[in-house]
Amino acid sequence: MSHAAVGPRIPKLPLPEAKAAADEAGVPDYMAELNIFQVLLNHPLLARTVNDLLATMLWHGELDARLRELVIMRIGWLTACDYEWTQHWRVASGLGVSAEDLVGVRDWPNHSAFGATERAVLAATDDVLRDGAVSAESWAACQRALGSEPELIELVAAIAAWRMIASILASLDVPLEDGVASWPPDGRAP
Repeated sequence: MSHAAVGPRIPKLPLPEAKAAADEAGVPDYMAELNIFQVLLNHPLLARTVNDLLATMLWHGELDARLRELVIMRIGWLTACDYEWTQHWRVASGLGVSAEDLVGVRDWPNHSAFGATERAVLAATDDVLRDGAVSAESWAACQRALGSEPELIELVAAIAAWRMIASILASLDVPLEDGVASWPPDGRAP
């Protein structure tokens, strides 16, 4: 990353203001407790749109939640986005994804516990972050592994959405929540 962290570029709304803005925008109150939304709620319509996009995939998605979280963790690692890594470490752990598999996304080609499906979606993730699109080879592997068109569309949307989130977090220098340890489980950053 080439930008120098200088602190939040857009101030976080105080929690009561963030919750009021969330209520008015149609964003759930619990999202207003997150630093990213305390920043995004300075633009309520955009905050709602971002929330709706992410919530669709988080709560109503076609893509397997474990695969989605591995994709998000890989994006967090490749973009050096501590906030994304830290938040989704907790989400993925809560879904039962092992710490070994979460750490395994750092160097997924050498993580022996990943099978063809994990390798296909992680290769697709790497393609998008490196080249802006899923390669033909990775697409064919994802088609074999996932099968359904809704899952394939959602995979691409998830990669794009959480890549966008990583860019927002880094560009706006959104800080970690208070009391949250950086780069779990070992503090090792990319």
